[in-house]
Amino acid sequence: METTNKLKDINEVLEFLYQEFPQCFKQKDGIKPLKVGIFKDIAERIEGSEKVSKTQVRQALRKYTSNWRYLEAVTKSEFRIDLDGNQGEKVEQEHIDHAQKSLEESRAKMAKRKKSQRPRNDSDTKSYKKKPGQFAKTGDKNAKVNSTPAKAAPAKRSGKIEPLPASEVKVNNKVKVKLGQALVNAIITEVNKEDVHVELVTGMQVKTKADSLYII
Repeated sequence: METTNKLKDINEVLEFLYQEFPQCFKQKDGIKPLKVGIFKDIAERIEGSEKVSKTQVRQALRKYTSNWRYLEAVTKSEFRIDLDGNQGEKVEQEHIDHAQKSLEESRAKMAKRKKSQRPRNDSDTKSYKKKPGQFAKTGDKNAKVNSTPAKAAPAKRSGKIEPLPASEVKVNNKVKVKLGQALVNAIITEVNKEDVHVELVTGMQVKTKADSLYII
């Protein structure tokens, strides 16, 4: 008999996926890239479940597919797998490139966070010496001050991009979604009024707006 106690913690939802689909979801060893559109497959399998909701599954998938181990698996695996662990479509090179970029950015953020948390040594400040062109300390009248702000490099554009027509905002349609300054290939998994849920090439679930979608 199925329990009616609904899971609340995201880690509990992940544990549910590990137990429900052991051939697909792995905690450490044996992680493989997930089939594109796997959220829809999970939603169908858990239809009527009182333990987890589709929203919770989407959040769990986002955490699972943003994990370093998963991103590394995307860069090293040749094929994706379905819920039963069966070999699916081949991992395309653009998916590998995106996973590698996400992995590098995530590691860089982690390194920056650790560096900012490192205790500051007062002797480092005292032994600091100004170099030509550097900013001067307050009160140093003879020092040079570089008041010219650095110019940001212009964003590169690769070809013309066209917004996705409203008539094409449909489930299973392939699109490009704007994330920051980048355009990433994705597939629409759900349309809920103004919100559109898409699945990125890495498997990550993202909620966005229709005006952030473009034609592939």
